[in-house]
Amino acid sequence: MKKSALFFCLFLLAAFRGDGPYKNGKFSGTSRSIYVDEPYYGHVQISIQKGRITSVDFQVRDSASHETFDGNYEKHFAGNDLYMQQCRNDWKGVQSYPDSLLKHQDLDKLDAISGATWSYNIFKAAAKEALSTAAKKSKE
Repeated sequence: MKKSALFFCLFLLAAFRGDGPYKNGKFSGTSRSIYVDEPYYGHVQISIQKGRITSVDFQVRDSASHETFDGNYEKHFAGNDLYMQQCRNDWKGVQSYPDSLLKHQDLDKLDAISGATWSYNIFKAAAKEALSTAAKKSKE
């Protein structure tokens, strides 16, 4: 009984401190994910305090046109309704995946938005790179 009470107290202390698996700081990641034949790169910056993710900034850059993928990007596909809708779906993903990571604090708990798999894969790969750096630093 005494051992379990001690364990419980240590558990509460660790939970109260808020220490997670990451070192405090700002960490960046860049990835194309599996889309190596396309000119798009996902860039993510993750801030961590007390071992928890506190902010996530994400954008996708088009290295061919030197612009950021955003809600107006569909203009490049005028006349192609399928691609224009794909841009709209992926823009929703670009906007929502950072909030989802903040909420869940775990990349493995993120779900792709229907029709936004491209932005999901790019986000997840870039965020994984940033969090991998943060995890390595926490072990130093």
